[in-house]
Amino acid sequence: MSKRLIDCTASEMLSLDRDALLQSIAASEGRTIVCETIGAIPPMLGDTTNAEFAASQGADIILLNLFDVQNPQIQGLPACAPEDTIRALKKLTGRPVGINLEPVGGDAPAAESMWNMTEGRRATAENAVRAADMGADLILLTGNPGIGVSNAAILETLRVLRERVGHRIVLAAGKMHAAGVPSEGGPRIMTEADAEAFLDAGADIILLPAPGTVPGWTTECARALIGAVHAKNALAMTAVGTSQEGADTATIRQIALMSKMAGADIHHLGDAGYAGMALPENIFAYSVAVRGVRHTYRRMARSVNR
Repeated sequence: MSKRLIDCTASEMLSLDRDALLQSIAASEGRTIVCETIGAIPPMLGDTTNAEFAASQGADIILLNLFDVQNPQIQGLPACAPEDTIRALKKLTGRPVGINLEPVGGDAPAAESMWNMTEGRRATAENAVRAADMGADLILLTGNPGIGVSNAAILETLRVLRERVGHRIVLAAGKMHAAGVPSEGGPRIMTEADAEAFLDAGADIILLPAPGTVPGWTTECARALIGAVHAKNALAMTAVGTSQEGADTATIRQIALMSKMAGADIHHLGDAGYAGMALPENIFAYSVAVRGVRHTYRRMARSVNR
């Protein structure tokens, strides 16, 4: 059995392969924190990446949103070769790093501002291989607001990516909101049948909204879906992707406890505190709620040189 991720040093975490990382998360029994960050915009602290900031507040895993594998950019990162961007970030944070890829077609609607779709964000086999070559530990197939990602598209893409990179990298799949598909909103964001199909297609982790984050999505909805995931010996990740990562700490604590009651193995906090990452005080509050101050401070205090 792998060492619990909450007990791992930076060097131990960064040495984990796909299977060991999954085992280490499972062994942590619902106490793994994933923080989504955006590197393509100026970081909250100016010359320090949002990923470093999130790691300093207790994040175990960093998830890069809007990361273009064909034109990689993380503002605040020291100069490095483009192909070394993820490896440089892992060295600075001492954390495993994943990326979002979005299963959309060529006619995907162009949203406004930073949400504009780029070729390097599409969930193609080429981009998945590139991400694995760059050192990514995890790929999450999901959709940003309004981008038009359906469960059917996720399922089709999963089959392709499992064939091409599944042995090299953790594959997670699911949606934290409707992602521009009105017919898949609220309690219809994902059904047990969707989750089982994703797992059969090769997903290691199923992502679903955290209770209380989308209309009609209750603890009972989450618990039923997570039960179906666990029945197939897979992991479930509840996500706060509705800007509530920028809510008050009392709200965050409530979401954290509801997610844990629902059975979450992994707790995800999105990137919309102001913009670029969750509010740092909410990362800390969420961590304390699901694992207490001892594990929270250990993760915050441990040097990346260990």
